[in-house]
Amino acid sequence: MSSKWMKTAALLKDKVLSDYVPETVHMSKVSLRTLLKKYKMVYIKPDVGSYGIGVMRVERTELGYQYQIQERIYTFKNYDDMYQSIQKNTGKKKHLVQEGIHLLKHKGRRFDLRIMTQYAPDCRWETTGIIGRVAAKNKIVTNYHSGGTIVTANRLLAGYTSDVKNQLRALSILGENVGKAMQKAFPGVYVVGLDIAIDQSLRPRILEVNTSPDPNIFKEHPKKSVFKKIMRFADLYPKSKT
Repeated sequence: MSSKWMKTAALLKDKVLSDYVPETVHMSKVSLRTLLKKYKMVYIKPDVGSYGIGVMRVERTELGYQYQIQERIYTFKNYDDMYQSIQKNTGKKKHLVQEGIHLLKHKGRRFDLRIMTQYAPDCRWETTGIIGRVAAKNKIVTNYHSGGTIVTANRLLAGYTSDVKNQLRALSILGENVGKAMQKAFPGVYVVGLDIAIDQSLRPRILEVNTSPDPNIFKEHPKKSVFKKIMRFADLYPKSKT
């Protein structure tokens, strides 16, 4: 399942999981303006895409508006000029607008978490790995393929809470519940990779769900058993076509 919107819609149907999803809508000139007015900062992302390619961070400023794509920042005095510029980057492809979550930072750089959850051999969902991704300098996305650095979730969270163990347990359960929801909505899904932002109140927010997540970032996990288990599970379940 490649559509980010369809996976978001599946989460929104779940009364519990919907609380973790930032407001997300199809992008249009009206919807972008509406969410900017409401949140002051939003993200635009392609409905179909990976590795953070094409993601834009859009903000209202004291002088007007600005948006960033990759490392370049564009500034505008009025909304119409900005939207016209954004359209040059989006083309005719469908895009989504998402409430902007101000990510926590590690050494001055934004980070999020990747939760890997898989359908285990005993027919239940199990979170097999959680790892942190720290954005490269001046980048708005944390993706490893965009220069992000892999750091353990324990280390990142320890800078904000003394109860890392319970925080990770809660994230594991969240991952398992998302796995159940995705499999219910899209039979044939046996693995999910959640991109999780931790907001300023330490509340997890589901930025995106991947149903064909790249397991290779877990090669960087200090516990080599984590990657081995992920690959062992991957070899056991039917290969998903979604």
